[in-house]
Amino acid sequence: MNSPKTIEYQPTYSMQKVFYSVVLATLFLSCNIADQSTDKAIQIKHPNFIFILTDDQGWNGTSVQMMHNEPGSKSDYYETPNLELLAEKGIRFSDAYSGAPVCAPSRYSIQFGKTPARLSMIRVGMNTDHIDHESFTSIPKALKQINNKYRTAHFGKWGMGSNPAVLGYDISDGATKNKDGHFINHKTQWNHTPVDDPKNIFSLTERAIGFMQSATQENEPFYLQISHYAVHANIESKESSYARLKDKPKGAQQKDAGFAAMTLDLDEGLGILLKKIKELGIEDNTYIIYMSDNGSVPNIPGAKKYEKSYNYPLNRGKWDALEGGVRVPLIVAGPGIKKGSESAIPVSGVDLLPTIIELAGNNKKSLTEVDGGSFAPILLQKNDENVDRPVEGIFFHVPYRNGIALKRPHSAVRKGDYKLVKFQDDQSILLFNLEEDIMEQTNLALQYPDKAMELEKILDDYLVEVHAPKWQEGITWKTMPLKEINSNY
Repeated sequence: MNSPKTIEYQPTYSMQKVFYSVVLATLFLSCNIADQSTDKAIQIKHPNFIFILTDDQGWNGTSVQMMHNEPGSKSDYYETPNLELLAEKGIRFSDAYSGAPVCAPSRYSIQFGKTPARLSMIRVGMNTDHIDHESFTSIPKALKQINNKYRTAHFGKWGMGSNPAVLGYDISDGATKNKDGHFINHKTQWNHTPVDDPKNIFSLTERAIGFMQSATQENEPFYLQISHYAVHANIESKESSYARLKDKPKGAQQKDAGFAAMTLDLDEGLGILLKKIKELGIEDNTYIIYMSDNGSVPNIPGAKKYEKSYNYPLNRGKWDALEGGVRVPLIVAGPGIKKGSESAIPVSGVDLLPTIIELAGNNKKSLTEVDGGSFAPILLQKNDENVDRPVEGIFFHVPYRNGIALKRPHSAVRKGDYKLVKFQDDQSILLFNLEEDIMEQTNLALQYPDKAMELEKILDDYLVEVHAPKWQEGITWKTMPLKEINSNY
């Protein structure tokens, strides 16, 4: 458009009014176009997130070797070729942890970036009225604050109090539980059953794909969480998968053909999802996070004598804060992540919220009473030293007797290479150097008393700070509201 200086005649007052009206209209239109361009740029800038959360899948429950110098960090029987492809595209964490050795507390820690100790949410089936589901910042709420165009969905097992909508999910399957994934609390849960859609793997994947397609067509960034019911009992798989694996030579650790077949079906669902991501052309702007909610069962309860954990070389399994119960597979792929890489830096489910926030383009958002720190710098190769958390250490709190596992109330903290476990019934402690003793066999508490005292103080101070539920003989949190229990530190 010509500027007024180039006009060769003197306009009348009415002509000037028309001219300036045109100028203002043009400027207004330009601003609108610029805003639209900015919006589009934001959509391109802010990545998609797909978080795949599996149930009870152990650290060595896949064919991906999670630790390069530990052959036992992958299964010698299970097959997960699509997860292998994902690992080749991204980074695997050899020292990744769930927030708890059981599902509900672990899932809470992921959504809110808070430890189960801080949330006073420490076991399955307990009353959750004390948790402020509406006001706490969750992953979808945080993303919508960064960019209100983020679309969010949750499909599969919820396993928490409240429901996904309260936490900011636009679309979900509702407040689903284990039973929605065909779980029956009976000894028959450990028997294999052939079904067409084992653990809803393929129907979940289909709904997830529909959501991705819709968000992509609308050119809107999205957060999609697929919380699989697999590989939690009941044991079921496609008949063809079971037939393929039942005669395969069994491994030293994993031997159950039903678990193997269910794991293969889970991996097939992942493969379908990865294929669709590529077809939609969103691979270069999508972070894919694969993780388990806790470790695998240490054995088949009641069916087989406990001799050696299915999680070997890790000690024990689900229900305990020893490594077999809390160390889990974690693989992340996406823009800026070095392909086929590995990190030995300890990270946790409580770190996912701040990590996703930073990857979404906002590393300045303040989070109150959050225990996690962002490991985005590790993903993007900007820092390979540690994760900056408000409180130094990764914490676990299991203040009750469990009839299946250790049967003793205990808490734990990992800091650096060392991990301290403290039993609350007699105040005894265990100290392990996980770099040298991943099996947690050698108690170093007497050999390194200063280190033991340091970690015990960190653990005790933290439990006091967050008013963590304290164990008492005969106490239960299943039905009684927390406020009626005077058991806090």
